[in-house]
Amino acid sequence: MNDLVLIRKNLFRRKLRAILMMVSILIAFAIFGVLASFERAFNAGQDRATPDRLVVLNKINFTQPLPISYYNRVAAIDGVAQITHFSWFGGYYQEPRNFIAAFAVDPQNWMKLRDSDFVFSPEARAAFIRERTGVLVGARMMEKWGWKVGDHIPISSSVWSQKNGSHAWDFIIVGSFTARIPQADTNVMLMGYDYFNETRSFGKDLINWLALRTTSVAANERVTNAIDGMFANSPYETTTDSEKAFNKAFAAQLGNIALIVELVVGAAFVTILMIVGNTMVMTVRERTREIGVLKTLGFSGGRILRMVLGESILLALLGGLPGLGVALLLITRVRDSLMSFVPTLSLYPDIAAAAVGLMVVFGIITGLVPALNAMRLNIVTALGRS
Repeated sequence: MNDLVLIRKNLFRRKLRAILMMVSILIAFAIFGVLASFERAFNAGQDRATPDRLVVLNKINFTQPLPISYYNRVAAIDGVAQITHFSWFGGYYQEPRNFIAAFAVDPQNWMKLRDSDFVFSPEARAAFIRERTGVLVGARMMEKWGWKVGDHIPISSSVWSQKNGSHAWDFIIVGSFTARIPQADTNVMLMGYDYFNETRSFGKDLINWLALRTTSVAANERVTNAIDGMFANSPYETTTDSEKAFNKAFAAQLGNIALIVELVVGAAFVTILMIVGNTMVMTVRERTREIGVLKTLGFSGGRILRMVLGESILLALLGGLPGLGVALLLITRVRDSLMSFVPTLSLYPDIAAAAVGLMVVFGIITGLVPALNAMRLNIVTALGRS
């Protein structure tokens, strides 16, 4: 009988106790997997941001508009390589609960700026620029709603109305696009700003923000100061920041997700650490005489230590790995319904790898004290203990 068999038999000597401990660990790692995945999804915008991209907003906040006339003035600033503008449409499909992430943009310049994030076919590029009522739809949104290129779709807005009083716009899907990088979200719809601006009943010639690429990262500060200085003391003062800072501020509207994850996961882990650690101490103490016998048979202190640590690490893995499986199952079940809010929600491999590392650390921490006690145990004392 080798050490692995001894470890397995010792762990399941009291099956009910072992199973209860594994269930506790399973719950902790299921919580970790789900919350860490949500935290990653909420911060995906920061991961895809590039350092040479800036965002220009109304100084009050990002919900306040800017005049479209700012577009050409900012584009003329030395150091601005590419620029586009965005207007939030606030769309939904058929029913208000079917949220659609839709923006009105300048088609040609939007595709130039986002060419590093998305893949556009030549046909989609040409059609999006040419068709006045055309929309470009990301691959995930096409898949979600079962749309195909050429479909005519009515998209309503919870914010805007047309001049005829209708809240619905009829669009034709002229093309789709896929992600060039994993963090890029394709659950999005783009429409031409000119058509949107001409048909809406209010807010004419206003946009929500400008996005631009500088000629180099070194030019960022100079361009930022030039833009904000140009519009200082105007009715629409601006604040210019990096794309990463903008995405971080946008995610912060939902609260400090990272802190919530740390507090919830930390509380669960500390509680279960104390329960499992205390149980491991009791378990090893119950086997004091057996440990004395093993040492009498020639088992060294180091070998006893490795066996106890192996038992606690095996316990953590047997509880933690199914916990990750439960997390993956939960995320898979809710991913489609939450696609509009957290489109990149997924249990990524690096999160799973970090969880496995935590399981090993968890096993070492909970088994270290009883393992050291077992290693140091004197044979006479062990055999004489009742």
